[in-house]
Amino acid sequence: MEIEKIVTELTYKAVRSSGAGGQNVNKVSSKVVLTFDLRNSQSLSDEEKTLLEIKLTTRLTSEAILILNCDEDRSQLKNKSIVTKRFLELIKNALIIQKPRKATKIPKAVIRKRIKDKKNISEIKKSRKKPNLD
Repeated sequence: MEIEKIVTELTYKAVRSSGAGGQNVNKVSSKVVLTFDLRNSQSLSDEEKTLLEIKLTTRLTSEAILILNCDEDRSQLKNKSIVTKRFLELIKNALIIQKPRKATKIPKAVIRKRIKDKKNISEIKKSRKKPNLD
């Protein structure tokens, strides 16, 4: 993965931010919307594309386009840098391949201890009952 190439494939769009902020919100387009076309990307290999498509299925549109928003700051430049950092972090984390988990057996001593504790608790609860006077 080449970060410089990926950054050149990103498209940014400035939009008016929603929410409170008074006059500034109504006249300044400070919210930044980042879009990245995963399928048509030249900087990612086919294996990376499939891995990203699998891991980011909930974040991708039906055309495999990733859309990220940022309206945290009043400055458009700061929002652009924030959303770019967020995008790169998302891609890096999605490309990490986790090691397969090795299944292990529960040790016999642990099983014995659990059963012993259960029997002990059972005896305590039995001792709380009223005696049977028949």
